[in-house]
Parts: sequence; C-alpha cells; structure tokens
Amino acid sequence: MPIRRYEMPWRHAYEAYAGLAWGIALMFFTAVGAIGQLPRILAFPLSITCLGMSALRFSQALRILVLRASLAGHAIQVISTQTQARWCQDPTAVFLGFGFEWRPVHSQRLYELAKIDYRDFTVSPRLLSLLGYDSAPQPDAEIGLPYIHGVEPHEVPLHRPLQNFEGGTLLVGTTQSGKGVALANLITQAVRRGDVVIVIDPKNSRRLKRVVERACQDWREPDTFMEFHPAFPEAGVRLDFTFNWQKPTEIASRIQSIMPPDTAGAFSAFGWDAVNVVVQGLVELEERPNLAKLTRYIEGGIEPVLEGSLRRFYEETLGPAWRELPEMKKLMQEAHRGHMKRPSEAASAELMAFVAYYEHHIAQSQRSKVIDAQVRTFRHNREHYQKITANLLPVLSMLTSGDLGRTLSPDPFDADDTRPIMNFEKIERGGHVLYMCLDSLPDPSVASAIGALALADLAARAGMRYNLGGYRRIALFVDEVANVINQPLIEILNKGAEGGIYTTCAMQTLADLAKRLGSEAAARMALGNLNNLIALRSKDRPTQDFIVETFGKTAIHSMRVGLGHGADTHLGDFSTSYSSQLSESFEEMVPADVLGKLPNLQYFASVSGGRIIKGRFPILDPDAHGDDQPIRRAA
Repeated sequence: MPIRRYEMPWRHAYEAYAGLAWGIALMFFTAVGAIGQLPRILAFPLSITCLGMSALRFSQALRILVLRASLAGHAIQVISTQTQARWCQDPTAVFLGFGFEWRPVHSQRLYELAKIDYRDFTVSPRLLSLLGYDSAPQPDAEIGLPYIHGVEPHEVPLHRPLQNFEGGTLLVGTTQSGKGVALANLITQAVRRGDVVIVIDPKNSRRLKRVVERACQDWREPDTFMEFHPAFPEAGVRLDFTFNWQKPTEIASRIQSIMPPDTAGAFSAFGWDAVNVVVQGLVELEERPNLAKLTRYIEGGIEPVLEGSLRRFYEETLGPAWRELPEMKKLMQEAHRGHMKRPSEAASAELMAFVAYYEHHIAQSQRSKVIDAQVRTFRHNREHYQKITANLLPVLSMLTSGDLGRTLSPDPFDADDTRPIMNFEKIERGGHVLYMCLDSLPDPSVASAIGALALADLAARAGMRYNLGGYRRIALFVDEVANVINQPLIEILNKGAEGGIYTTCAMQTLADLAKRLGSEAAARMALGNLNNLIALRSKDRPTQDFIVETFGKTAIHSMRVGLGHGADTHLGDFSTSYSSQLSESFEEMVPADVLGKLPNLQYFASVSGGRIIKGRFPILDPDAHGDDQPIRRAA
C-alpha cells in the first residue's frame, strides 16, 4: 500500500465547481432563513456548513491553479553585487541562488507532466502576482522547458553550511548552460569571505574575470587581484612553480605530472630521473632550480652542473690544492692531448679529467650519490638519452620559450622586469586572488601544461600545509577541468581538505574527463572524491546517467484506469465496468532526459550528504551599482 497520498494536480480545478455549488447553497440558506421560510435554528448551521465547505473547495481549487500557474517557470534574473551581498550576510553559509528542496512529491509531479502537454494546463502568471508570488515567467525564446522549476511555486533563497562544501564540489553542464554564472556566484562569495582564491580558467572568460575583479574592488584591498595570462605576460604577474618544495624530488614529480602519458610508464620514469639528476645537482651547487635551468641542462647536457659539483666535491674532500695532485695532473694532461673519448661536444678536457679521477681514485665510501647520478647521466649514450627524454623536452621547451619562459622562470635580479614574482606561498600569505587565464583556444598544449604544473605545485603546497600547519582557507576553482586534470589535482580532491584547500571543478561531459584520464572508470574514480554535485543542462547520455545515479531513486505512483462496456441484441441488455489501479515503483529521483531540458542557469544539486535541491543562479552584473536593477521577491 502506498504510504504517500497520490495526487494529480495537472487537471482542471474541478473543486471550483463544487465550491461554487456550496456558495450558491450558502446564499440560498441565508436568504430563506432571513425571510423566515426556514427556521433560523436550522438555517444558521446549514449556512455555516456551506460556508466552510465552499471555503475548503475554493482553497483546493486555488492550490491547483497556483501549481498550474507556476508551470510558466522563472525568467533569468540579473542582480548587482550589492544585491547579492544581502543574501550572503552569513559567512558560514553558501548562497546557491533561489529554489526549493526537491522531494518525492516533486518527482511525482514531474513524471505526471511527462504524460501530458503542459501547455493545456497553464494558467496566467497574473494569478501568482495577485497572491504575492514571483510572477516573472520564463519567456518562450529562452532555452529549456519552464515547467521543470515550476513544479513547486514556493521558492526561497537557498543557503547551505560552508562546511558541507569542504569535500569538494563538481559543476556539470553543457556549453552555455550557466557554469560561468555559477562560478561567478561562488567565487564572489569566497572573495567576500576573505579566502585565498585561485581561479584556473582555460578559456579566458572575460565576464568571469570582470566579476572577480569587481568582487576584489568591493571586498578586498586594492592590490589583492592578480592576473596571469600567457598571451599577455606584460599585464600580469610572473609565477615560479618550482619555488616551494621540501624535498628536491618534489620538483621532478611536478614536471612528471605534465608529461604526456605513455603505456608502460618507462618514458615517464626516465623523464623523472632526468629532471631529478639536474635538480639534485643544482641544489648541491646552492642554485635554485627553475624551468629554464632544467631545460638548459637536460637539452644541452649535464656537463656544467657536473663540473661544478666535482669542483666543490674535490675542494671539500681533497683540500684547496687538489689540482696539484699527481694523479689529477696526469689525467688533465691526457685529457688535453685528446686521449680520452668525450661522450659529447659539451664535455671539456678538464671535465673528462675530473670524471676519470672520480671514477678511479675516489673510494666508494667517499662518493656522493648526487655526483654518481650525474656521472651516470654524463656517461649515458647521448643519442639514446635524447630518445628516452623525448616526452620531456617538448613540454619544457613550450614552457621556457619567449616571453612565457621569462614569466614562468623569473629572474629576481632582472632590474628591467618590474612585474611581481609570485608563488603559491606568497599568494597564500598575502591573501591574494589569482586569476589564471590559460588561453587554451589558440594553444591547448601550452594551456594544459601550465594548468597541470600549477596544480602540481598547489598539491605540493597542500602537503606542506598538511605537514606544517595551514594559514588561511584556500578556495580553488577549476573551469573546464578536463583540460588540466592530473594526478596532483586528484590528490588535492582526495586530501586537499585536510590541507585547507577546498576545490570546485567545472566540466561539460564525463567523456571529456575519460579521454584525459584514459578510461571512464578512471574518470568516475576521480569524480568520486567530490562530495557535492551541481548539475546544469547536460545533453550527453553517459553524463546524465552519472548525475541521476548520484541523485538516487524514489517511489513513483502510477494510476491505471480500465473502462469496459458490453451490449446484447436484447433491448436494455447493456453492461459497463470501470476500474482503477494504483501501483508503486522505484524510479530515478530526477529523470535523465529532464537534465537535457533544463533552462539556462537552472540546476539540480546533491549537497550536504545527499540533500537534493532544485535551484537557479542569478546573473551577477559587475558593472551595476546599488539597487539599479530590481530584485524579485522569493515567495
């Protein structure tokens, strides 16, 4: 037996006819009682009964008419940043626009609407205006079906506790469905709360950047906003992604994260080793590694680093007069005469002598592992070395060429370059807002590499915060996450909350992520680290299936009606039968096909551990001032 009462609101308001009949009866009994045709002792209770029944029936009819009038939906709403601030007074709550909590009764209404043409039952939205509801219906020219949001006429501002979003949030929606508007609302609130905000925008949305700039103007210090754009490096900051590290091997792992994947992983491992050898050598020489130096010594050869390391080693172990040692003099003479075969043209005669002395006259117990690795690289066949680092060099070359190289490998001693040099530690300590435009449309390879490297550096920063203690909350927003996702970002999604990094990712389809990560299973595994889901319009079926799986199922009632009749040749021999059957089955809380019919800026969301809400985001106009654009009252 169904526990929830069955209802079918998409019909004519027959209760109004009953209410009218009871109203006529009320007038009749009142009249006959007034003229004395009926004793007042009977007329009065009969009139009261008719009044009550008339009011009951008219209220039932009015409820049906209000539900039908709400099928007109809601038009897109534009508000100023000051207006939004009124809905965001509590810093411990997140404002998610306007809407309502999605319950089984709303699913039932949606399934019933699928059986009819909703236009046959629409009522003028003026009825809502008369009753004090929001009466701005969705224009026919807008994308999507209006009735999806209209299954509930009572709309309220939606707020959820901020702590519910610590587990990460996923925004899913097709092109132009409203992901940018949703991000603008969430980023503005993060700026207003005082979070350190990092926005990674592969496609360079001017509207979103303008909203972020306006939020910084309204709520933060003048120098809070910082921009990075590879196509316009002169207008932004210089970023050093190799500045922060606790162990030198972290830098090699960051570079490995931006390398193209290979099937067996051998080339990736060789690339990691090549970078690590150079980094360890630079650290031994007390030089700070950066992308330009790594490219120079991997592409041009390890020789300068090895020679510097050996000089320092001999100075420390053999004393200042190490050049005067007989064995060293002999080896240098042989090298200058050309008796030693050089593995590369970059190897000098002195370096050949230094290496030979190290290999033949330094005891194994006295050797340095760092120098051993450099010598191994130095002795490696040059042609083979170039082959095994073929995956690495193109990526490094992209990041170190031209103006981009000077931006990502900043020289602090360059007096002609006045752009600020920033890293994630400085951004965090200064409470800045960094907007990273990756410019993926003209150059997707470079954009993907920069985004992946930034995420790898941020993951390392999260580890430092986890080990040493965090400073302030970091809000990370990644648009078009399929362009930049890598293992460090997955680690941030998995463990970033412990390091005080709270992530919001936006994507279009599950297939985009599966292509980047190699399989749909890997994509689902990555998305499993995000606790909250906000789903805008989605046309891709696998993506729709992923979304509705998150929302779960509910009991849906189905009414089956049977009508039969029969007649015989005998006059008056006629029979008829009528039957109705109410059944219950478990169906998707939100039908998958409905996700493809959502109007712009409208969404279904699963937040706070499974709470389902239906909402719509308002558009933030960064150039509006005060209350110049009226805000619609939510009923």
